[in-house]
Amino acid sequence: MSTTDTAAPALKEIFNAERLQHIATETAAVYPAFKTEAFLKHASHGLAELSVMQRMARVAESLHAVLPLNYEDSLDVLRALAPRLNSGFVSMCLPHYVASYGGHAFETSMQALKYFTTFGSSEFAIRHFLRTDLERSLELMHDWTRDENHHVRRLASEGSRPRLPWSFRLETVQANPQLAAGILDRLKADESLYVRKSVANHLNDVTKVHPAWVLNAVEGWSLENRHTAWIARHALRSLIKQGDLRALTVIGAGAKAEVQLLDFTVTPTAVRLGETITLSFTVKSMVAHEQKLVIDYAIDYVKANGSVSRKVFKLKTLALLGYGEERVKRSQQIKDFTTRKHFAGRHAVQVMVNGEVLANAAFSVLT
Repeated sequence: MSTTDTAAPALKEIFNAERLQHIATETAAVYPAFKTEAFLKHASHGLAELSVMQRMARVAESLHAVLPLNYEDSLDVLRALAPRLNSGFVSMCLPHYVASYGGHAFETSMQALKYFTTFGSSEFAIRHFLRTDLERSLELMHDWTRDENHHVRRLASEGSRPRLPWSFRLETVQANPQLAAGILDRLKADESLYVRKSVANHLNDVTKVHPAWVLNAVEGWSLENRHTAWIARHALRSLIKQGDLRALTVIGAGAKAEVQLLDFTVTPTAVRLGETITLSFTVKSMVAHEQKLVIDYAIDYVKANGSVSRKVFKLKTLALLGYGEERVKRSQQIKDFTTRKHFAGRHAVQVMVNGEVLANAAFSVLT
């Protein structure tokens, strides 16, 4: 079987011809006058060349092009359509419609985004309102942190992230994270993992520009609540990978690790793309008391020009008993991603414990 036969379909195929037909059929079911053929013709034009986000936008544009209604009446149709769509990601075309055509009706549009987010997410669309009317948008989103629906609570945090992937940055919030601090504070002990992940990701975004601000905030929290402790640990993950002492101290791993790393190997020592390396070593305690250890590893990837780019990976967090030892092993496939290409050369590998490099090795990538 060829690689083409086994490859997963491209993400953009979420909006394929079959899905467009589904959207048209369900829209006609709630609005019988819907011009199905006109919608399909508009939505399908040049579809193959469009990315997944462009296809999502195209669906919203096509709905607008064929619905002969004013904005409020069109929203009524889309509200009826939302629960009928067979994909949460596909339903995000509805908030995109709001962002594209509802800027003149703030209250109506924000309530529509609150409704639509329960079927997928309005995280991308709401950023357009944050950019044009930040104060009013944040005030309303702050109120949403007490909503009974966890999708709505998550929207308050996710939509206001400074560096949300696949979206433009909110420069004002990035420059002043205090603007969204009230939202994060209200959600710092949320019972929903879906919400907690968003809060942690929001704070991790902030660490890229204002690490001290995040550390000051988290150090002021009571981490006796397990939900709050979870958020703190994941919010500080980038700083922990960097060996930041304050971040390590927050999670109880700020002390110097009194350990030895024995028999560290990376095998095989030479690989081609698609093959797998395995890291293995034994961590041995040198003291009588238990130690909290955060173990990471870094690979210095060789770039096309011969320089290197370091990537740190989480490996293990453990409580090592006094004079105890534990075997640690991790395998990783060496393959290309859209965000990382591999080039021939020697790739250094380091193991860090509580932020300190304790072992070195290397492997080579062959052409």
